[in-house]
Amino acid sequence: MTDVPLWRLYALRAGYLLLVVGLGLVVWPGILHHDKPWSLMGGVVKCMLGAMGALAVIGLRYPLKMLPLLFFEMAWKALWLIVVALPLWRAGAMDADTTEMAFEVSVVAVIVAVVPWGYVAATFLAGPGDRWGRAFPQSQSDLPGGATGIASAP
Repeated sequence: MTDVPLWRLYALRAGYLLLVVGLGLVVWPGILHHDKPWSLMGGVVKCMLGAMGALAVIGLRYPLKMLPLLFFEMAWKALWLIVVALPLWRAGAMDADTTEMAFEVSVVAVIVAVVPWGYVAATFLAGPGDRWGRAFPQSQSDLPGGATGIASAP
């Protein structure tokens, strides 16, 4: 497994802190103090972003274990920029709200910059995956009864 330098762990923590503070200031007040019902998708988005901000708190303590949260953050923002903002920009049809959202979403570049990509490659791409079924003994001596695999009588 690739060792991650301490400075990179602190950079990751800064990325999680950006999520915690940003979503804490923007999303959580609306979750805690909303006076009228949300639209279906408005409620989904607010709750999803609220959960992301809450989970980012765990990333402050366990920055490497919570990397999948940052993967999700990067994935949805990249997808939005490519599928929503880019076609509107190409067509010259971006309104003020879409332009503002594109700017807010592009802050994901900070997250991209702090991710330890060598660790990601070694751990998530080249490293062994988790098993798909029940565990089997690794060697004959792990079998009940020793190397023969025959259980001894009581």
